[in-house]
Amino acid sequence: MFVGTWNVGGRAPDSGLNLRDWLTFSSSSPADIYVLGFQEIVPLNAGNVLVAEDRGPAGQWLSLIRKALNPRRTQQDVPENYSDAAGLNTVSFDRTMAAGEEFGGFGAWDGYRLVACKQMVGIFLCVWVRASLFRHVSNVRVSCVARGIMGYMGNKGSISVSVTVRGTSCCFVCTHLTSGEKEGDAARRNKDVMEILKKTKFSNTQSFFCDSPHTILEHDKIVWLGDLNYRLEAASSWDETLELLQEKDWKALLERDQLKGEQRGGRVLAGWEEGIINFPPTYKYLANSDSYAIRLARSGGKRGAPAWCDRILWQGKGMKQQWYRRGESRFSDHRPVYALFAVDLDGDYTLARPSAGSSSAAWAKVQAEEILLLTRAQSCIETASRF
Repeated sequence: MFVGTWNVGGRAPDSGLNLRDWLTFSSSSPADIYVLGFQEIVPLNAGNVLVAEDRGPAGQWLSLIRKALNPRRTQQDVPENYSDAAGLNTVSFDRTMAAGEEFGGFGAWDGYRLVACKQMVGIFLCVWVRASLFRHVSNVRVSCVARGIMGYMGNKGSISVSVTVRGTSCCFVCTHLTSGEKEGDAARRNKDVMEILKKTKFSNTQSFFCDSPHTILEHDKIVWLGDLNYRLEAASSWDETLELLQEKDWKALLERDQLKGEQRGGRVLAGWEEGIINFPPTYKYLANSDSYAIRLARSGGKRGAPAWCDRILWQGKGMKQQWYRRGESRFSDHRPVYALFAVDLDGDYTLARPSAGSSSAAWAKVQAEEILLLTRAQSCIETASRF
């Protein structure tokens, strides 16, 4: 399972952006599942936060992802009216794929299918599975928690997707937490996490999924990804921080990492696992540069240090992280981060098969939380919206 997170700084991608270097980490051994989370796919301005969010960039990212995962596909990856496909109306999506044709991916694999995707303002999460694994995926559900302006706007918060694969329940939580380096900001991020764990609920809409998890922590495997925004605690002097950056002494810098400190103190995500960080801080970079944007704070004359804002954590037995790395794209002021997991699917499992006359709705009912879902019957992707 490949898991990636990237804060793209409010920029829409152009058609020439190549994601293959990020996603196709090993052409000889591609992943079975791709979980890709983004933050700030649209600018976090009043128009997107308070009125109607811009749906266009989500379609552009989907198209680029599909192009990277399924390079042998013909074009027309995402329909021109993706703004509708993203949740404003119910539409038919990708009829060629719905007909059951499998497009070749890289290597000798059989291509990838979109299981689910969801946008909440700037947060965007999509899940893809290898085509031959697709029929073993069931019970796809979504839940969103807004933690932004006034504690309920969607500029910050989470999108969570629950999915069952071969009888094993998995939950993917893509988050963008409170920003800032002021005193008390770390506690506000902790509060965001607690509220997301408390308020994320997955409803059951079909009787044969009655035993499915209702909350994040009830799942067998959980991955928490995103721009968690935890910073470095202040050093005794700025020169000390600068020296450690120049020496690439990540271990020493990580001793001041807020997230690790909050975990050790039992204040947030206690017991959750994270791989060893052997890469430079992922934030904040100057535009189109490999240089950090070192800046003076507005008060006290303190400088804002780079930090590992972008993280991937997990919880659950039978998960072994094989890689934990960052990409080097200069597209935004964050660097993308990705991890590769070996995952044991050990749940009780019986493959259910739809009857010839069953409708797509009987197998993958679209949720009211505005999910874009490729149905088990592979007839179409449908969406619905509730605002």
